[in-house]
Amino acid sequence: MAFYGLFLIYALGDKDGFLFIDQVNLIVHEAGHLLFGWLGRTLGLWGGTLLELIAPAALAVYFAVHRQTTAAAFAVFFFFENFLYIAVYMADARAQQLPLVTVRDPEMGGHDWFLIFAQLGLLQYDRSIAAAVKAAGWLGMLGTVGWFVFRALPGANAANNDQRRDYNR
Repeated sequence: MAFYGLFLIYALGDKDGFLFIDQVNLIVHEAGHLLFGWLGRTLGLWGGTLLELIAPAALAVYFAVHRQTTAAAFAVFFFFENFLYIAVYMADARAQQLPLVTVRDPEMGGHDWFLIFAQLGLLQYDRSIAAAVKAAGWLGMLGTVGWFVFRALPGANAANNDQRRDYNR
């Protein structure tokens, strides 16, 4: 719980939109372009963001299936943390001031969210969409921590055990 509290305080105080965990998110993002690029240009473009979300979601499902609650909560928390990172990139679509990193041909590259929003006719809404994605990330992280705290409360495990017993009858 202390980790989550400290991380949330750290993220809240962040001014540049790039948290230490985003070094990992960047690697996963770029790997997503390569992986999904095999499935066509459009999926290659979306692939960075897709893999950023698929990786922690798949881990969360794996840990939940194996009843590893602490690990599942961690994966869900970082699923939603990715929203903060994605929102920074979205908000930069028109300005294109962020330094870009690519593992593909730089001549073929470009700002993912500029291209995505332009194709969808949503470029003028980049900051509004980014604000909603960022809010969803914060709500998801706080909700995950709230759920984790609830599970740690005395009596929460007894209620869960009662529900499991009733289900198994």
